[in-house]
Amino acid sequence: MQDFADIEYPILTRVRTQIEVSPILKLTRKRWWMLVAINIAFVLLGQTAAVLLGRFYYAEGGTSMFLATIVQTAGFPILCIPLILIPLPPSSSPPPDPRTKKHIVMIYLSLGVLLAGNNLLYAVGLLFLSASTYSLICATQLAFNAVLSYFINNQKFTPLILNSVVILSFSAALLAVNGDSDSPAGVSKLEYSIGFICTLGASAVYALLLSLMQLSFQKVLKSESFAVVMKMQIYTSLVATIVSISGLFASGQWRTLHVEMENFNSGPPSYFMTLVWTAISWQICSVGVVGLIFLVSSLFSNVISTVALTAAPIASLIVFRETLNGAKAIAMLLALWGFASYLFQNYLDDSRTMETQKSTETDSSNEIRKESSCVVSLA
Repeated sequence: MQDFADIEYPILTRVRTQIEVSPILKLTRKRWWMLVAINIAFVLLGQTAAVLLGRFYYAEGGTSMFLATIVQTAGFPILCIPLILIPLPPSSSPPPDPRTKKHIVMIYLSLGVLLAGNNLLYAVGLLFLSASTYSLICATQLAFNAVLSYFINNQKFTPLILNSVVILSFSAALLAVNGDSDSPAGVSKLEYSIGFICTLGASAVYALLLSLMQLSFQKVLKSESFAVVMKMQIYTSLVATIVSISGLFASGQWRTLHVEMENFNSGPPSYFMTLVWTAISWQICSVGVVGLIFLVSSLFSNVISTVALTAAPIASLIVFRETLNGAKAIAMLLALWGFASYLFQNYLDDSRTMETQKSTETDSSNEIRKESSCVVSLA
């Protein structure tokens, strides 16, 4: 019999049945960490580039909020590439019945509409806020996620999580009361307030979206395998893109796109490439997010995604030469404190999970050895 000590299990990951495990997870510890690092890099680079390009679009003369909304999900066909390239094991579960299929379709439709509304709020926030302030306010999604997960997903509320919620709330409040010197050129106090409220609302909606996705995986889809997670991303992005395009035509903003492109400060080619690379950047981030959900957990993926928001303020200081006033610096430190508290709680939870898993494996090994001994004795 194979020694259980020789079996390599990915650390910080959920327990999966053998049939759910993709060949991609049959890796050594070193290669698994390399794959996790690559996905973290996708999240960091993709999200930072997307935020900076979104701010660049507005700074150079772009005005269409619906177009800024569309590019956040329009690149979803890129997600089909890893779904095609990565081999998946055959599923032993029976195909869903017609009633379950209807529920799945309704989930994709409702979450897609919610995603479109969330992206529109983000687009409005980025229009009236600097990239650094926008990113720091977005960090509150971690606090919203903790609260909503408590009520929707029965996530426990520990002192470390409570500390994170309070600290991140203070960080956002500090930016709210000190926005006079941080507004982009031509933005009034009222517009700054609208941008702040929309970004804060978008963070809350995004946290709700994550909690509802997790609930869907648990109650309806009953799986969080690579294929299921990818399909969730693809179909919700497809619905969100259709809704956003409908909003573009319903608002009449499509009529001004040609003029907007001609008057873009950097020229029409730069206008086109800005939109293309913004869409690509968001999908690179999405690939990293999905990869971390599959390799580690949805909570860890959300933490890394939120930590990536701290990279955008630093990058915006370099790219757009924004000022780092005292309030913004303190808000950034508070956000990092909140991240660290949340991440440490995640580390403690995963450590307990691994200890429980090892204990279960040891008990199973002992039972198998006892049964083998009994068989030998009877023989």
